[in-house]
Amino acid sequence: MTRVLRHLSLMVVLAIAVTSCDSKPQPRFVSDAREFGAPKAAFKANTDGRYFIEFRSRYALSYGHSYVIFGRLDKAGAMVNPEVAGLAPAGTSTTPYILGHLVPVPAETGASDGDLEEAYRSASWRVLLREAEYRKTVAYIRQLQAKSRVWQASIYNCNAFVADIARSMGYRTPVIWMRPQQFITKLRQINGG
Repeated sequence: MTRVLRHLSLMVVLAIAVTSCDSKPQPRFVSDAREFGAPKAAFKANTDGRYFIEFRSRYALSYGHSYVIFGRLDKAGAMVNPEVAGLAPAGTSTTPYILGHLVPVPAETGASDGDLEEAYRSASWRVLLREAEYRKTVAYIRQLQAKSRVWQASIYNCNAFVADIARSMGYRTPVIWMRPQQFITKLRQINGG
């Protein structure tokens, strides 16, 4: 059993090393039915309200962070009172973050420092939603926030949290052992965004 764990740990470390280089910031992407003929309801044109969810990553002192922003848009397309959901080690100390690479640590599921700052955005994919789709997605996010109590880098990290949200909307998701910028970019690409 110890040998299997060592091999698994080595595979995770190698996966992180292979994907360790961030590329230049990715442009903002917006998807709706006018651009893509995907069958999923989330791509439908936004005719009964200006609701959205944005899958996003940002730079950080470590390898980055992935999360979602959701809410309404004004007529100019700017976010109105956006909400943020993401999974990160609880608190501002680096100790839980470091320990979380070995064992599960307590987690927070709201906004973290830098999430809404444009200077730190490394990749994003905005999906426009109808009101009913938006309410269903937000209800799922709230349930996920209520049950997501721990963070562990190789088992349940910020990418895994975002992947759960994307899967609930009918999207395919990449593996969670990528850097957040690559994870969000790949999520967009494999879903036609």
